[in-house]
Amino acid sequence: MGILSNTVSFLHYQVVGELPSGDPGEWAAPLLAKNAFVPIDNSSEEVSTGWVGLDDAQDATFADRRDFFRPPFLTFALRRDQRRVPAALLRRHLERAEEEFLAAHPGLQRVPKDKREELRESVKGMLLARALPVPSLYDAVWDLERGRLTFTGTNSRIAEIFEAQFRQTFDGLRLVALHPFARAQAVVPDELRDALNRENKAGTDAVLEQIQENTWLGADFLRWLLALTVSGRSTFRVRREGPAVAGETFIAFLDQRLQLAAGPQRITVAGPQDHYAEARLAVESGKEIAEATIFLEKGEDAWKTTLKAEQFVFRSFKAPGVKPEKDAITDEKSELEAVFYERMQVLAAGLQLFDSLLAEFLGERLAADWPRRAQELQEMLDLEEKQ
Repeated sequence: MGILSNTVSFLHYQVVGELPSGDPGEWAAPLLAKNAFVPIDNSSEEVSTGWVGLDDAQDATFADRRDFFRPPFLTFALRRDQRRVPAALLRRHLERAEEEFLAAHPGLQRVPKDKREELRESVKGMLLARALPVPSLYDAVWDLERGRLTFTGTNSRIAEIFEAQFRQTFDGLRLVALHPFARAQAVVPDELRDALNRENKAGTDAVLEQIQENTWLGADFLRWLLALTVSGRSTFRVRREGPAVAGETFIAFLDQRLQLAAGPQRITVAGPQDHYAEARLAVESGKEIAEATIFLEKGEDAWKTTLKAEQFVFRSFKAPGVKPEKDAITDEKSELEAVFYERMQVLAAGLQLFDSLLAEFLGERLAADWPRRAQELQEMLDLEEKQ
């Protein structure tokens, strides 16, 4: 699902480096066009990767700035077309080619190794030429003002391909994954910043180390929210900047799906929860919450997402539907722009609530009396409390 869908999975990057002065649209257009997607339909190439427009996967020209520059956002999509040959089909055709070779060379008992490799490449090329390339699309929305980029490719391999393509396109800029500790640094109150830094278990700023050494953050956050959900406390206040007004109230709670882990072992609790008995028992036995579905509600609007605690990947992020006002629409491009801006607004509102929730957690987690508070939370999860 793309960024404009009501439900989408995504991760965040921080873009590091200096942007050139001047018009961002004029700067980005030739760079995107130079690294644009090239079709391989009429060739035997196995794979092609490049940029296309967010609204039209067939358009890789970046000729009209309205298609990719919607201030303050740059928008584009990573398109990756790939031909695949099923292993069984390749094996069957290779066996036939080897049989034909041996028939033409009766003095040989088996195909020499180098000849077999040659036949394999020839057969694979022939089959690839017959296969249709299968396209994959992953949207990118880059907020130039905040330096934050949203990318819908949550698979680690696709993320690596995207990062490489971004570096190749925008020389001098790099992407840093917004891992849990980095997100915490972005939302923590100033007076608690030193306390947060003291909790940093990583020895360097390397992203992988930051993720692996600070798993406590996501685990404690979801355990905290589970305890509050069980106790019936679900009302919080907006603490971060965004579409919602600071101080307004919203509702947040866990439900439907929780995945608990102890080492490689995983237990999934699915379906509407009553007293969360199974999840609480798992937590009591020492398991951590690895993933959970978080519900956020404000007024008549509702969001939900399955959060992966280790990396803060937002999966199946569902937001309110977008209905732009028709009076403001004069042509097709205006309609596309209106839908885009409305979508960005509802996504920003949901993320504002999430960040506010995270900030409230950090306010408790980094306080001097956290050991006492942690004991209270554990008592809330006591199975004897609600049966």
